Amino acid sequence: MRVLNQGFDNSKTSEEKATAPLAGGIMQHGYQCGMIWGAALAAGAEAFRLSGSGSKAETRAVKASQQLVETFRAQNKHINCLEITDIDKTASTLKMVTFFLLKGGTIGCFRMAAKFAPQAYEKIEETLYEEVSEFPPQPVSCASLLAKKMGFSDEHQVMAAGLAGGIGLSGGACGALGAAIWLKGLQSNSESGDRLDFNNPATLAAMEKFLEVSDYEFECSEIVGRKFENVEDHADYIACGGCSKILDQLAL
Repeated sequence: MRVLNQGFDNSKTSEEKATAPLAGGIMQHGYQCGMIWGAALAAGAEAFRLSGSGSKAETRAVKASQQLVETFRAQNKHINCLEITDIDKTASTLKMVTFFLLKGGTIGCFRMAAKFAPQAYEKIEETLYEEVSEFPPQPVSCASLLAKKMGFSDEHQVMAAGLAGGIGLSGGACGALGAAIWLKGLQSNSESGDRLDFNNPATLAAMEKFLEVSDYEFECSEIVGRKFENVEDHADYIACGGCSKILDQLAL
């Protein structure tokens, strides 16, 4: 997120710091790589800068995130951290040391980031400047609606938009959960100024609430029972009350 924000001359230090718990595929659970979450948030920030608030900006942010997911998949074959690294929070200390130190996993991740960043920048810029004649009415994104329920600004709502439907409607780990972890981390950072980690009480509490109400499912496609066809399909689902229980719990 920081690299892309700097590329767009749109640096946001607090928001960037708050993405830390998304590393390792949401607090090391092995879902979508943190690079995708960060890139989607950067796309939302640029969408707000170009288009302001509302349906138009949120739609463009979702479309940009769709492109980011496919770009990452094309480069790395997978989008989930566990599939790329064979590491998640259940891995033994020995396995983590072996991967990150002995096998050079840290260097490999930096190389992935260096390869992904320029193409991500290009896809965001290309998508956000595309002419789109029709936009669905709000709410467009579950993640944006959550940000609104939590009292965050129009800018933060647009920044979160692309996380919808498991990031860019890809059906992966819930975008509203990712947004909640990011936003609650942002709140904690603003209140305490402490460096965020995976044991932040606010983000852990959000995870527990989510799992209880989602019947311990992480992935959007499993929770909803399908993948969304497009932005309009997702907007209609949210407008009809889809995932309202999850959003209400995460907003607390």
